[in-house]
Amino acid sequence: MKFTLKDYQEEAVQKVLVNLKKASRRWREDGDKHAFSLTATTGAGKTVMAAAALEALFHGDDNYDIEPDPGAVVIWFSDDPSLNEQSRFRLLEASDRLSISDLVVVQNTFQRETFEPGKVYFLNTQKLSKSSLLVRGHDPDDEGIEKDGQMRLMPDSRSFTIWDTIQNTIDDPALTLYLVLDEAHRGMRAATGAGEKTTIVKRLINGSGAVPGIPVVWGISATVERFNAAMADMQSRATLPNVVVDPAKVQASGLLKDTIILDVPKEAGQFDTVLVRRGTDKLKEISAAWASYAQQQGDANTVLPLMVLQVPNAPDPNEIGKALDTIFAQWPDLPEDSVAHVFGDHTAQTFGHRTVPYIPPERVQESTWVRIVVAKDAISTGWDCPRAEVMVSFRPARDRTHITQLLGRMVRTPLARRIPGNDRLNSVDCLLPFFDESSVKDVARALMSGGDGDAELPGRRVLINPVELKPNPAISEPVWEKLLSLPSQTLPKRHARPVKRLTSLAHELAADGLLEGAGKQAHAELHKVLDGARARYKDEIATARSAVLTVEGKSITADLRGRAMSFDDFVEEADYAVIDDAYRRAARSISPDLATSFSEYIAAKEGDPDDREGALIDAHATVAALGLVPDVRTMLEAEAEKLAAQWLTRFRVDIKSLSDERQEVYRQIREMSANPMDVDLARPTSWIQPTTIREANGTETALPRFEKHLLCDDEGLFPEDFNSWEGEVVKAELKRAGLVAWYRNPSRSSQDSLGIIYDDGGEPKIVRPDFVFFVQLPDGSVAADIVDPHGIQFSDAIPKLKGLARYADQYGGHYRRIEVVAKIDDKFRVLDLKEPTTRAAVAAAASIKALYESEAASDYLV
Repeated sequence: MKFTLKDYQEEAVQKVLVNLKKASRRWREDGDKHAFSLTATTGAGKTVMAAAALEALFHGDDNYDIEPDPGAVVIWFSDDPSLNEQSRFRLLEASDRLSISDLVVVQNTFQRETFEPGKVYFLNTQKLSKSSLLVRGHDPDDEGIEKDGQMRLMPDSRSFTIWDTIQNTIDDPALTLYLVLDEAHRGMRAATGAGEKTTIVKRLINGSGAVPGIPVVWGISATVERFNAAMADMQSRATLPNVVVDPAKVQASGLLKDTIILDVPKEAGQFDTVLVRRGTDKLKEISAAWASYAQQQGDANTVLPLMVLQVPNAPDPNEIGKALDTIFAQWPDLPEDSVAHVFGDHTAQTFGHRTVPYIPPERVQESTWVRIVVAKDAISTGWDCPRAEVMVSFRPARDRTHITQLLGRMVRTPLARRIPGNDRLNSVDCLLPFFDESSVKDVARALMSGGDGDAELPGRRVLINPVELKPNPAISEPVWEKLLSLPSQTLPKRHARPVKRLTSLAHELAADGLLEGAGKQAHAELHKVLDGARARYKDEIATARSAVLTVEGKSITADLRGRAMSFDDFVEEADYAVIDDAYRRAARSISPDLATSFSEYIAAKEGDPDDREGALIDAHATVAALGLVPDVRTMLEAEAEKLAAQWLTRFRVDIKSLSDERQEVYRQIREMSANPMDVDLARPTSWIQPTTIREANGTETALPRFEKHLLCDDEGLFPEDFNSWEGEVVKAELKRAGLVAWYRNPSRSSQDSLGIIYDDGGEPKIVRPDFVFFVQLPDGSVAADIVDPHGIQFSDAIPKLKGLARYADQYGGHYRRIEVVAKIDDKFRVLDLKEPTTRAAVAAAASIKALYESEAASDYLV
């Protein structure tokens, strides 16, 4: 793969491959057919996950411990040719083992007796319609090749229809046909009318006439419910567990924008021109922000954001022309030829006095000359353009679904990563001139679930008419330095591979010029570990080596260096195949690169220089034996983890001097650890905050604003919606002597949020304490206090408290106070986690209420 998969993507690919392997085995052995889906919210990278799975299916993959399926054939099916083309492009973009020749778009001229293994064939509904050249001569109700005593006639000199090819491929015992349904919930409903014939998709699944159903069906969809409903009437097909990606992990990954800003008029009336001007200003501002960021990072590839102008299905061309005139009047420097449309009519359109060309939706992202896209709703599914950062919708309030669907396509981050500390660059703007704030609440609710179902996306915010906050000019630099010095933690990786992590780190350190020859150094250190293991586990390795050279009870005796073989029932090639198979299994265990370099190392060190090949085979047998001793892998991974941690600590300051893009690479390597790792906080530069709250009676109330926050509005104040006793805690802390600043720690996963690991039933999770307060001590230095109002009503209240206590034990020296406050009845009580006796009480606690009522807590004065 060209991309490093996120943790949740690797987990999903692993589960997909388990299903594919199980389904193909059951088909070959028993003729059983199966189906399952991969379900993930829009923007999760479903096609990237599919690319990784297809690579492993065709070529095998050591990371997933899967052998290649030499007879694998894939049909990639959707109901839209442009969606297929975009999917094909993404597969090529993501994979380094799938070539253009492997991804075949089936044209009308296509004809083969069977599909070729190792290839993905792209088909769509139109290609299988009755009028298509691919199916002419085929009757889906035919039970055989004859009709009325006559051989079936094949027009156009065609030997096989596409249905023949599908049938022959299914019937070939050397091949396994897989069907990937892209956007699987679409095109599944039966057509109405005489006979109510099943849809083309259902013919592929269930079979029709002489053509059997495709053995393995893999649906890719945004919601598992839609796929399950579509699969409800499958015939003679079992279902495997659906692979469902946790939306919270997707949002936390940084692939999706954190904030969706809905801008609506506060008064009644028509405000289309007003909001078009405002939208243009937002486009201009975000363009300048991206240009400034690129300059700061030294990146020549500046993100060029665009605006989507969404119009009704039957728009007035003159009204669109007026909107375009407004845009160019508001931003005269915008090039006149920067507008395109994506209407279903693929010809140039006249809007007022302007002629606007058509552009295919899948080409918008790469066509950086496009800055304004005029759209209806035809691109609400399958379209992808992370550059789309502003949308002005002329749809009326009743079209909430069309708006949420299109806006849902605009939530991908342009650089496929979160910009540290910058809400403005991590957000998307939607201006709704024909909505009131009551109607827009429905849009907000839909967007909180990704527009795809009922599951919320924790960490996503949908804000109505918010304000942008900037760093508070009244806050001194020592306060910022103290914030950035606080140790934050990241979740360990579920399927960590320490050796791979170390070699990845070595590659990046060498690429950035921080450690010359880092890869060689890493392997040299690991060679020492393996040499030590050979001495430490000498007897176990000798037994394992004997097992490697023994097959079916027959001992293979061989002078491997001299190539003189003597054995009963095996030929020379079989002997080496046995060794090679055991070697490859060991390589998957300790990493293929290390297995190769260590084999070469011991062959050169211990082998006969006159018989290089024999020495290498002998070395492969040794490595195969090492892979059979579990303690060797444990010892190796511990040392790899240790060396990686040393290098990350050694080069921490150098890494912080790199660009955000390069720092993100090292952040991902840190997160590949099997153990919780410390990460540095990013300096926040732009926050988006709400300013009002809507009461139950429909009225709006301004949020309370507080002084001395690290980020503030133009008046130096910070608006926030606290619950009543959180607000009391903030007010109490602001009155304390020496307080100079405070920080509302973001509750979402972002680089400027302080995270602390806690254990919840064996699963590591992150708690983000609410507040950090900064005080100036008598000696002039700045100290930090964590004060966390802690709700006792939640089931994870005790695990979070224990995690905070462990953090205080490990990192207490960075803070003056670490206190957790709770309201018990009418009293505020506090636990001082800097005190060892309090931490001991927390560790032993079974009831959080009893803990706060005990002598371990004291009164918190407000």
